[in-house]
Amino acid sequence: MAGLIRRSDIDEVRSRTNLADIVGDYVTLKSAGVGSMKGLCPFHDERSPSFHVRPQVGFYHCFGCGEGGDVFTFLQKMDHVTFSEAVERLAGRLGYALHYEDGGPAADQGNRSRLLAANAAAEQFFREQLGTPAAEPARRFLGERGFDAAAAERFSIGFAPNSYEALGDHLRGLGFTAEELLASGLQGQGDRKPYDRFRGRLIWPIKDVTGQTLGFGARRLLETDQGPKYLNTPETPVYSKSKVLYGLDLAKRDIARGKQVVVVEGYTDVMACHLAGITTAVATCGTAFGSDHITIIRRVMGDVDNRDSHGLGEVVFTFDPDEAGQKAASRAFADEQRFAAQTYVAVAPDGLDPCDLRLQRGDDAVRLLIQGRKPMYEFMVRRQLDVYDLETVEGRVAALRATAPIVAGIRDESLSIGYTRTLAGWIGMEPTEVASAVRAARRAPARPPAGRPGAAPTAPPPAATPGAGEGAPRIPVGDAHAAMAEAVVPTIGIAQLPSDPVTRLERELLMALLQHPGEIPLETARRALHTSFTQPALATVRDALLAALDAYGSSDWARRVAEESPPAFSPLVTQLAIAPLPIREGHAAEYCQGVTTSLIERDLLRRKTELLGALQRTDAAAEPERHRSLQRELVELEAERRRVRGD
Repeated sequence: MAGLIRRSDIDEVRSRTNLADIVGDYVTLKSAGVGSMKGLCPFHDERSPSFHVRPQVGFYHCFGCGEGGDVFTFLQKMDHVTFSEAVERLAGRLGYALHYEDGGPAADQGNRSRLLAANAAAEQFFREQLGTPAAEPARRFLGERGFDAAAAERFSIGFAPNSYEALGDHLRGLGFTAEELLASGLQGQGDRKPYDRFRGRLIWPIKDVTGQTLGFGARRLLETDQGPKYLNTPETPVYSKSKVLYGLDLAKRDIARGKQVVVVEGYTDVMACHLAGITTAVATCGTAFGSDHITIIRRVMGDVDNRDSHGLGEVVFTFDPDEAGQKAASRAFADEQRFAAQTYVAVAPDGLDPCDLRLQRGDDAVRLLIQGRKPMYEFMVRRQLDVYDLETVEGRVAALRATAPIVAGIRDESLSIGYTRTLAGWIGMEPTEVASAVRAARRAPARPPAGRPGAAPTAPPPAATPGAGEGAPRIPVGDAHAAMAEAVVPTIGIAQLPSDPVTRLERELLMALLQHPGEIPLETARRALHTSFTQPALATVRDALLAALDAYGSSDWARRVAEESPPAFSPLVTQLAIAPLPIREGHAAEYCQGVTTSLIERDLLRRKTELLGALQRTDAAAEPERHRSLQRELVELEAERRRVRGD
């Protein structure tokens, strides 16, 4: 969708959303004190809960792995969606109409919701039809490929009746209009009236990463069906075949955790892999694997170029050995260096695809197929070598010319050196001769640089980010925000602060002000923040609180403070707003008053010490006016101390 989401709408959705409700869909939360909840972190494995949520503040933070943010950040990381998609999801949950700029009216979002609802209703209809007598060919097709009723249920498989109007009549009875059914691609327009697009076919719902049904894939079953073997939903406002991957909604969690994705070629291959335990399998939907698919996979995997990384992910492609499979391999290799992850190829024995391999040899064979993957570079080199007769000098020279550019394209120097030596052995030539050919190929015009460690990464376009402060550009609808999230900024956290009593007092004051502003009057807060802070990082956060004081006590108070902080200090603000305070139930006001009073008293004592020193250094006879002024200040200071203490 074109256009920018208005900042005011983003803030409104955030303020109306209860963070605990959203997090609670993924994490079991329990009370952790006044206004705080905690549970096991969804971003890393742990036995003791260190994941804290403070709904009133609107932030979460894990003190184990350091993940933290607001409700939009949580959805982005859990469901691997863009910032704008997270906003739109929450707006839909609230029934709030978003407003867009640059030509994206709010009506478009309502239309999108209706199309998604129509697809969801169609999915339910198709699934119910799979149990009818007319669906016997569909059930037989599944059974012949090793899929039982439980598998059909797991993948939401359905059946489209062999009728021109059964689905349309059903959906119109639910209140969907003819225009909505045409726009969703569920029906096509005939000469006289609309007709059901899918008839007498096995149906796979195609879902986005969040599980919303965007369209359908349909397999021909009947001999009377003269249509293509596979028929997909056409391009619609919610479905674009180049921007979806079948099975991603089921695979996303394991892809993110295991840093591995397996790209297969069909719906049944995805099913076979998942049922065999390869739960990271996905497939394209009637189109070649392309750049948009790479973007999706990198976002889900967290595939960031990081030279210091010791746990790079894996992208495993499975290809058929036929000509179409070889072309697919070539296309994948052309884009290989766009991944920071290592790329591999898995080809089954006898040219079987994962579905047939499972059917003929069982689940273990599918797992062994993926375990036996070979690096993409090795696969492509060997594919080239198979073309030449290595028994002749001419064949070896031609093979070297064909394969040297492939090895030259390896950006990791250690891998390149290793493959150079291996290539020399495969061809039967001297390593020095092969190394010279590789160096020459490297000097020649090469493929574009990519994201593998050691390569010059392509800089992402600049993008607006949420919380950029007053006058910041609004959030673009798209992937730019996710690209910006890959930027590495050194940060400061609570764990890095000293543990001395003075620092602890300053820290707890900031925590009290961020977490319980309702217990501390504005003027008292202002007075406490104007005291002298000894810890530099906390002093920086103190300055951010002062800069955002106009939002004190509001629903976005903590977020405003984070916005006012330098980027390196924003995580510290989040942690201060989340970390539990030693407050007993019903004693928040008493605690907040105590820590505020202690800090102000400390500052008054410091000033008193300075005034007494100045008074001792002043000669009353020589400077009578200054002496009297200092005495007055001391009297006023003592009066202020009594007021603060409530004497």
